[in-house]
Amino acid sequence: MLDKNVVEQVLGKRSTPMPFKYSQKDAILYALGIGAKMDELPFLYENVPGGLRVYPSYGSISVDLPWNSFPELEMEPAKTVHAENRIVQHRPLPPAADFTSTGTITSVYDKRRAALITMLTETIDKNGDLVFENEATFLYLGGGGFGGEPGPRKKRIRVPEDRAPAFSVTDTVGTSQAALYRLSGDFNPLHIDPNEAKRVGFDRPILHGMCTVGYATRAIIHSVCDGDPARFKEFKVRFSAPVLPGDTLTTEGWRDGGGRYLIRVSTTDTVVINNAYVLINE
Repeated sequence: MLDKNVVEQVLGKRSTPMPFKYSQKDAILYALGIGAKMDELPFLYENVPGGLRVYPSYGSISVDLPWNSFPELEMEPAKTVHAENRIVQHRPLPPAADFTSTGTITSVYDKRRAALITMLTETIDKNGDLVFENEATFLYLGGGGFGGEPGPRKKRIRVPEDRAPAFSVTDTVGTSQAALYRLSGDFNPLHIDPNEAKRVGFDRPILHGMCTVGYATRAIIHSVCDGDPARFKEFKVRFSAPVLPGDTLTTEGWRDGGGRYLIRVSTTDTVVINNAYVLINE
């Protein structure tokens, strides 16, 4: 259980600014980590005309950087599960960059068996201009019961079941995908160590939630953005079930007007991302 006094201390606290630096090799490794294939060459090869493109969801890698600034929370990585995520892209990510990310704890709610913690990470360039924002909400299993507020009920985003989606993309997650994705910076043992996975209630290591988001981002970029990441503006998701390496993922999108699509991601028999939308420049 979290300490209520500690929770009050960290609310609104900003992290130490952390460097978010990456090379073309890092961007390519990330693309492979979210399942990119050879027909996505502009995201895999630095010598394509116009230069290497970067999937916008790569910005989510920055969310792990500021956590070290809040050691008083004493959160165990294996008991920390990504619950929701929202990424806002203010301009396309370059093939290589030297940015700075700063995180702020914006809320900590008591869900009895778990604590629900949200951090907003802002990433700027050397001129101080905002490149992207990443709002991540985590369930800290066993962290609840500290006597805090349970938080507001959120309005559900429902896809229109009475009409077919505007696009549907199916892909198979590689059996080694989590092992590959973790090389981009998320080394939570929940995704690689069978013993750690079983310790927190899973039969075997699960896929990173943000790897699933990466698969969905690829589907969106190639379905409604004509392969151009500059048209991507904002993507908000809620994780509803874990994905296992080897699963088949289907990303569906329903046009909602004004460049907004309602998104659902499913395995063969389970919805794994819901309450989701993406905004694009049409």
